[in-house]
Amino acid sequence: MQRRLSADESAFQQRMRDYFSREFPAHLREKGTTGEKLTPEDIRLSQSTLAAAGLATPGWPTEWGGQDWTPLQMFIWNSELQAAGVPPPLPFNTSMVGPVIATFGSEELKERFLPGTATAEIWWCQGFSEPGAGSDLAALRTTAVREGDEYVVNGQKTWTTLGQHADWMFALVRTDPDAPKKQAGISFILLDMKSEGITVRPIRTIDGDVEVNEVFFDNVRVPAAQLVGEENRGWDYAKFLLGNERVGVANTGQIKRWLAELKEHAQQVRLGDGSLLDDSAVAARFVDLESQLMSLELTAVRVSGGSEDGRPNPASSILKLCGSQLQQDVLELAVDISGPMAMVWDALESVPDWAARSVPTYLNYRKATIYGGSSEVQRGIVAATILGLKG
Repeated sequence: MQRRLSADESAFQQRMRDYFSREFPAHLREKGTTGEKLTPEDIRLSQSTLAAAGLATPGWPTEWGGQDWTPLQMFIWNSELQAAGVPPPLPFNTSMVGPVIATFGSEELKERFLPGTATAEIWWCQGFSEPGAGSDLAALRTTAVREGDEYVVNGQKTWTTLGQHADWMFALVRTDPDAPKKQAGISFILLDMKSEGITVRPIRTIDGDVEVNEVFFDNVRVPAAQLVGEENRGWDYAKFLLGNERVGVANTGQIKRWLAELKEHAQQVRLGDGSLLDDSAVAARFVDLESQLMSLELTAVRVSGGSEDGRPNPASSILKLCGSQLQQDVLELAVDISGPMAMVWDALESVPDWAARSVPTYLNYRKATIYGGSSEVQRGIVAATILGLKG
């Protein structure tokens, strides 16, 4: 199968490639390609640079910085950005809360939040998962009780990625505990992370990093004007958001770069008179992963438009399911290629950085088949909405 771009699409691809590889700050790209940890300042600078070039939020409405691109152009932009090692815009900002505010928020909320969200002047975190309400998100118990012009929020969120750096949180809260269906009593609100009564507690993960957090709410007062859309319609907005998130997590450009780099690493590992890449079993694994990647790319092109009319494209669940599994498979191959060198997590002169990073990176990405909706949930969506099966 051959994938061919038209002359205009090829020119667009080259324009993206030129900007990301030549004009975007080289020191940020180098961190992106070498796996060096980005500081919060790096992340803000990266996104503000992209925003200045009109490349941070191309999928937004044009009046708020969007580019009115076709789904294929969106896919090319994302793939070239990842392939060049450019740090992607904060997904919490650009593919999650930004589109929700732009689609369902009041004009006041749009004017207040969207400009700073696009540049990462405002850093958002996601308040969805709770203890006992992860994949079964509708079971959430954090409450928001209306008192005059405010909501009083009590409860807990967990696995809040980068919440320690966030300025604001978008959260799902229960505003009607007596709703006939548990999904029907949920609202979508915006909380200032500096509000009195909010406590952030870091969670150290198995790779040794602190990326996720617990967040506690103790009588946190939130202005009612920070409700997005209508009260008790939060579940609809969450489905819209998750449709966008699941398209984005396919990460085909990043996977392609990982595979290319991994081939180079395999050539550095000696095996007999040749390299590890000469081993037929290793070569077969590369062929299998590259074939899966091509299939994933073709699917991403078809559904890269994400959500339409407030409804996520159910095929986005295929991208989430297959993309997250493919990431894990590629990183497992990286550990195997590293061999005994993977036992060293700290930098040693005798062990290359890529080998020392292989196990921590592999462990970190075990979460990929959980966040954004677990693989089990995605299979249920595919079965019900695409295949028409009934349990």
